Amino acid sequence: MKRVLRQRAERRQLMAAEPEVLDELRRLHARVPHVTGSVAASIDGLVLAQDVVALEPEGIAALTAAALGVALRLADTTGQGEFRELLVRAERGYVATYAAGSAAVLTVLAGPHTNVGRLHLEGRRAGARIADLVDAALDRPESTTP
Repeated sequence: MKRVLRQRAERRQLMAAEPEVLDELRRLHARVPHVTGSVAASIDGLVLAQDVVALEPEGIAALTAAALGVALRLADTTGQGEFRELLVRAERGYVATYAAGSAAVLTVLAGPHTNVGRLHLEGRRAGARIADLVDAALDRPESTTP
């Protein structure tokens, strides 16, 4: 029971960072041409903020959590160290996932003409900023008001 209550409190704290995380997602979208959407989520698939149109952010977050689990296991099994990023190239574009600290992950959707180097540069920076925002939210004492 204590674990469940602690998880709920952490989720409330994470959600407190939503406005700042959303601002970062919008800045990322403005900095990288051909980005079509982005989702910041907790590592267990809870949407923290989203900037996507015509897609279900909850589904993206859930699939990202599943892919993250496999990527973490693959990195560990092969001795390559901690997870940093994952890139999927598909027929109509890219899905890039970046570590955002130990509690969150950033998934970015981009079109087929995206400059992947620029996507990685800005995605990594945005992931680091989101990590700072999420860590700050988790460090804040939880308010007792409903």
